[in-house]
Amino acid sequence: MSDRLFVATRKGLFTVQRRNGRWQQAPEPAFLGDPVTAVLPDARDGTLYAALNLGHFGVKMRRSKDGGKTWDEQAAPTYPPQPEGAPGAPWKLVQVWTLETGGADEPGVLWAGTIPGGLFRSQDRGATWSLQRSLWDRPERPEWSGGGYDAAGIHSICIDPRDSRSITVAVSTGGVWQSRDRGETWACRATGMRAAYMPPDRQNDPNVQDVHRMVACRSNPDVLWAQHHNAVFRSTDYASSWQEVEKPALSCFGFGVVVDPDDANIAWFVPAIKDEQRVPVGGQLAVTRTRDGGRTFDVLREGLPAAPAYDLVYRHGLDIDATGERLAIGSTTGGLWISDNRGDSWQCISAHLPPVYAVRFDA
Repeated sequence: MSDRLFVATRKGLFTVQRRNGRWQQAPEPAFLGDPVTAVLPDARDGTLYAALNLGHFGVKMRRSKDGGKTWDEQAAPTYPPQPEGAPGAPWKLVQVWTLETGGADEPGVLWAGTIPGGLFRSQDRGATWSLQRSLWDRPERPEWSGGGYDAAGIHSICIDPRDSRSITVAVSTGGVWQSRDRGETWACRATGMRAAYMPPDRQNDPNVQDVHRMVACRSNPDVLWAQHHNAVFRSTDYASSWQEVEKPALSCFGFGVVVDPDDANIAWFVPAIKDEQRVPVGGQLAVTRTRDGGRTFDVLREGLPAAPAYDLVYRHGLDIDATGERLAIGSTTGGLWISDNRGDSWQCISAHLPPVYAVRFDA
């Protein structure tokens, strides 16, 4: 099991380490005072990557080769000049929303999902980035819209462990897109999803689906789970079709989802009340878990704060380690909890962090 967790927050990158049977927070965070929007430990070579959003000073990328002790500045993704009259959002980087590695057979390859809806690839460990024009230039992209931000964003990137050329991404709001040829061509793969917020004649349109988070099972990548704005969806045919989970526990709304790396039927969620409120159901933080592909759910609260507790968990604020035994959640009100027993019980690591954007176990 992983003994180290990285916590990206609005005021820096914090590290939590398990020593002598206890989780302990490192005394000095990296980038104290700076918003860290994404963090990525690379299991292929031990490199650690972080994306920062410095507002007026723009997006900055950092890389560490010694586990976060020291950091080097890397190039940030950049958009090409925008043609006059081009539809859609301005061609300007607002935020790096997620970072993922390429396949085990692609040393140095990284992927970045950004706002406004751009997918970038690096072949040199982040030294340079290239916009995937094949997806950016799709005629459907100008119809993508912001789901919580002014512009659309790519927040989920799933690389097929069987074939590194096969990539599936999720967009808020823009559905699910898949490439089988390393990004040369793309197809929308959100058939079966339903957007209750759209007029009836558009609700089943794959290009308007607000997917909050999407994950794939490591041992069975044909199975993907998606936490949508108004439902939980599951695919068992590599995103060719999606089926709605009929009765998720507590709420059909939320942001985070993780799947057991070795059992595609087991997945965890952090449900909430949607739209105007966006707080935990009943004012009490809870994690839900299905162990049978979404037919039934457990509600897991042991060790989590009792009501009233209004901790909301963002889409990258829930993570699972490579063994499937340890989970972590970080909240918008600075709470951090870790479970060593698959969510049956939780330990509070801190209740006083800055708002948490993402948690990520060391690879």
